[in-house]
This record gives sequence, C-alpha cells and structure tokens, in this order.
Amino acid sequence: MTGRFPENFLWGASSSAFQIEGGWNEDGKGMTVADYNSFKRSDRQADSKVASDFYHHWKEDIGLMKELGMQIYRFSISWARIIPDGDGEINPAGIDFYNQVIDCLLENGIRPFVTLYHFDLPYGLVEKYNGWEDRRCVAAFERYARLCFEKFGDRVKYWQVINEQNLMIRVDERMNINEPDAWKADKIRAQMDYHMFLAHALATRACHEIVKDGKIGPAVSSTCTYPLTNKPEDVWAAKMNDSMKTVYCLDMHYYGKYPGYYMRYLKERNIVPEMQEGDEEILKDGRMDYIAVNYYRTLCAGYLPADEDHPAGMRVFRGNEVDFDQYGYCRDEKNVNLRASEYGAQIDPMGLRIVLNDYYSRYHLPMVITENGLGMADELTPDGQVHDPCRIDYIREHLKACALAIEDGVELMGYSPWSFMDLLSSHQGFRKRYGFVYVNRDDTDLKDMRRIRKDSFYWYQNVIHTNGEEI
Repeated sequence: MTGRFPENFLWGASSSAFQIEGGWNEDGKGMTVADYNSFKRSDRQADSKVASDFYHHWKEDIGLMKELGMQIYRFSISWARIIPDGDGEINPAGIDFYNQVIDCLLENGIRPFVTLYHFDLPYGLVEKYNGWEDRRCVAAFERYARLCFEKFGDRVKYWQVINEQNLMIRVDERMNINEPDAWKADKIRAQMDYHMFLAHALATRACHEIVKDGKIGPAVSSTCTYPLTNKPEDVWAAKMNDSMKTVYCLDMHYYGKYPGYYMRYLKERNIVPEMQEGDEEILKDGRMDYIAVNYYRTLCAGYLPADEDHPAGMRVFRGNEVDFDQYGYCRDEKNVNLRASEYGAQIDPMGLRIVLNDYYSRYHLPMVITENGLGMADELTPDGQVHDPCRIDYIREHLKACALAIEDGVELMGYSPWSFMDLLSSHQGFRKRYGFVYVNRDDTDLKDMRRIRKDSFYWYQNVIHTNGEEI
C-alpha cells in the first residue's frame, strides 16, 4: 500500500431518501417523481412504497452505522416530506422525522452530510409547472432550501444541493420530459438545466447566509473518458465527452457562466435558455465550497463528424439513458481493456485517481467521495450470511486509487461509498444490491426486512478502524 490517509479523513457511507425510506405517503408526505416512476414498474420490481423501510427502522439502522464505525452519513432529505406539493404548506411531521434522524446520528458520533435533492422532485410541481421547465420551480426550491437550513443548519454543516444534476438532466424520466421531437426535448432540457443552476446558486447563497460555518457544493456524476485511438480528433472527442457531460456543470457552479464550448453547442442547436436580468449576479454567488464526487466507471470515445442529416451538436441517446453520441463532437465506444460488472459498468480504479487529479487541478477545492460502489445480485446463504468478495476487492482497489491521489496532492477529505444498506435501484429493484448491510426482502416479497451484515461490513469496519492502513 503506497500513500496514507490523513488523520482527519472522514469515513462513511451513503444513501438517498426515495431508495431507502419507504413510508412514501405516511405522515403527510407527498408523491415525488421518483415515486411516480417507480410505480410504473411495480408489476416487474419493487417500488418506493416500502424500499428498505428506513422510515420505520432508522434507530436500528443508525445503530448499525455506529457499529460499522461511520464518521459521516451522506443521505438526502425528501423535499416532498417537508413540503408535500413542493411549494405549499409545510409538513411539521417531516421536519420532526429529520430532526430525530439528525439528532440520533450526532448522538452516535456520526456527522450528517445532507443532500437537498436526489432525483425526487415533488410531483405537485410537475403537475403545476412541469417541474424545472418553469422558473417558479426555482423559487420553490430556494424556499425549501432556506427552510432546511433554518431547521437543521445548527447541526448540519455540510450540504449538497442537487445530486448529479449533470446526469439527471440526461434522463428524460427523471426530468419528466415527454417530448418525442428531439430538438424540442433538447430545448426543454437546456431550460431545465439552467433553472437548476439558478436553484443551486440561490441555495448556496442562502446556506452561506443562514448556516454558521456551513459548507455547500454539488454532488457530481464524474466522468473520465479515454480516446478510442491516439488520433488527435479522438483525443479531442474524449475531452469533449467529459466537458459536455460533467465539466460544463462544474464550471457553472464555480465560475457562474457557461464555458465557451457549451454556449457554442447551445447556439448550434438553437436552444439557448431564457435568462433574466440579474441572473449573472445570482450565478456568481453560487461558487461551491467543495466537490462531492460520485464515481462508478470510465468511458471511451471517438470523434463523430456532423453531416447533412446530423447537424453539429445533435445528440442521440443510447439505450442506457445517460450516455449520448454528439455529432461534431464524440461517439461512445467500448473500452476493450476493462472488465465490467454484471450490470455493465466498466471497472476502473485508475479512472478515479485521474478524476480526482483533474478536478483538483481545475478548481483547487477539497473533495469528498459520496458515491462509489459495486452493484451485485447478492444472495443470502442457507446459514444466513452474505459473502461478497467482489465488492471488497472493488472498494479496496478504489481506496488505493484514493490514497495515490492524496499522494499526488489532491485534498480529499472523505470517502462515503454507495451504499450503507441495500436499497431500491431505479431500474433493477432489489436485484442490484450495493450495501454493506443486506436487507432481507426481494422485489415481490417483503419477508422480514431483517438487516444482515455482509462480509464487506466487517472488512470495511476494519478499514475505518485502521484509517485505511489495512486495505
């Protein structure tokens, strides 16, 4: 093992509200986009109605977090549990629930890292405004964010605004984009993206005003793209793939304006979003204090020329919903040098070291990893155990990459992998498991919802205890 983790390094694990809480309509909570989409698949897999049932098991689950040794817990607040329709009456029961969770975490020596919005827009905002397409959604989010800072900011000092805006904006289902015409869909997407940038900036400003010693930043879906060949146009294509999917978003959060290449793309497609006087000042107030990095895989790209039928900037989305080819820029390719998980994500610890070095060289901000993990179809043995050596190997190799990035000079303040417990996967239900803790249910049978420590639980417990010395 080369490299060491600093003494104040923060070890933890992560989750999100709609994927673990359940209690989807209890105690006044409203429906979310994530609920709505999960219900459409209820005939094929688990939905968000129960999920991992954290809503009724939170004391037990936090006890397991303490046993694991977690120093931070990165989780999200459900906007619709606080304000059921997104911009109407406040739900005191929702505030009480999160107050209890936060207090219990602190009593157990675990620092809460809170995400305000993790894929679960209140569905009432979709019905009223089509969500982020309308600027009124920005005002609703700012109100919600301020309420959270006022109610929880005396105890929560680290905040993430929006989880993976740069990925979420590419998934029509999560954004409630139902437009069949590609150009119109791109125009709606660009406007929604811009409104989320405004929301991020307004929340950042509010956090700095309200939360004493508060730190706030984005949780970004990181990308690292290798060129298909060493042809100059393929090298450029790989850089543009990262820029169009991730770097433009970080630049907006840091500089408060679109980088030149991204504005060119918006103009090429004639989809420049509507902006208002004063927006420039708002966006400049949104500079992030740190970057939360979500990392699972790397990509590969070659140059894709535009032609008469495919103008520059035109995007064609692939079957996995998040990757696209972009004419005049880049085309996704398979990297034959990497193996993949059973669900198709190519496994590449070196890519994490590259990502951390790249983002640190660009912004010189501290970083924390808030998602990194291996989704597998874990099974319970007849004697009630879960053996997951592949997960242990995966996390070990990625932690080695983190240690090397720290040696390189990167300021990495913590590691909070995905996920603490098995949770609802949006498209694979409970067939795809990430947790250190097994939840004894499947897609169709709730069973006893028992929490069972996997082999990786005990391994990671030792990693935390030794501050990473025994990875």
